[in-house]
Parts: sequence; C-alpha cells; structure tokens
Amino acid sequence: MTEIISRNFGEVELIAGVATGGIAQGALVADALNLPFVYVRSEPKKHGTGRQVEGEINQGQKTVIIEDLISTGKSSLAVLPPLQEAGCSTMGILATFSYGFELAEKNFEAARCPLYTLSDYDTLLKVALEMNFIRQDELQMLKTWRESPATWKAEV
Repeated sequence: MTEIISRNFGEVELIAGVATGGIAQGALVADALNLPFVYVRSEPKKHGTGRQVEGEINQGQKTVIIEDLISTGKSSLAVLPPLQEAGCSTMGILATFSYGFELAEKNFEAARCPLYTLSDYDTLLKVALEMNFIRQDELQMLKTWRESPATWKAEV
C-alpha cells in the first residue's frame, strides 16, 4: 500500500481510514509513511462530540483514503463529503480488494475519484484456479456471478 501511495499520490499529507475495515490498515499505512491518521464513520457519532471524522486535520491537507473492500463503491465514496467538510482535499482511494463491478467503476468515475486496489476478483479467480481451489467448470459460474450478483442463482 505504501508503494502504491508513494507512486500515485506522492504529495499525500494525511491518511484516512474508512470505518471499520479501513481503520487498522489505514493506521498501519499512516505509521509506515510517517503521516497523520484520521478515520471516518459512516455517520456522525450520536453522543459526545457528534463527530464523523476523528483525528486532527489541517485545512487543505491532501488525503488518501484507505478501504478494505470495494463492491459498488457507495460506502467508500460516502466519506468524501465529510472529509471535505472537515477541510481535506481527497486525492483518491486505495483498497485491499475490489470485485470490479461495472457499477463501482461508474461511481468512481462520476465522483472523479481515482481508485487503486491491491487485488481484484479477476486475480482471485486466476490464482484460485492455478492453485486448484476451484475447477475450470466452476470458473464460468463465478464469472457469471460477478456480472449480476443481485439476480444470480447457482445451478448446482
């Protein structure tokens, strides 16, 4: 993750983790890059300070968001407005894994938010096949699932 950030977001000043999956990874990345860290809840806290973004932010800080999983991108992109309201300038999102759904690609494109991932569904299938975790006849079924997971039914 640090290599991807250094290569693609060289001027980053702040790392933000998306609650809850991106918090631990984001904190580790921030520590490795010697950068400050904040995290963003899906909604403002209902007690105490009522904050949605926790951590210290300086106005205009160039921020990279860390996420664990991208499906549609909706929850990941939902943290952009609270970060902007808190004073951040978001450079993009880095996630551990993406299913590569067309909807997610469209959502990130519409938001004009660059997305990078460590791995994706196509790579998972390729490695699973190479390591004999799945068979060739199962591969097409898994590819079909990704095309329309909401309407897919396995023919077992």
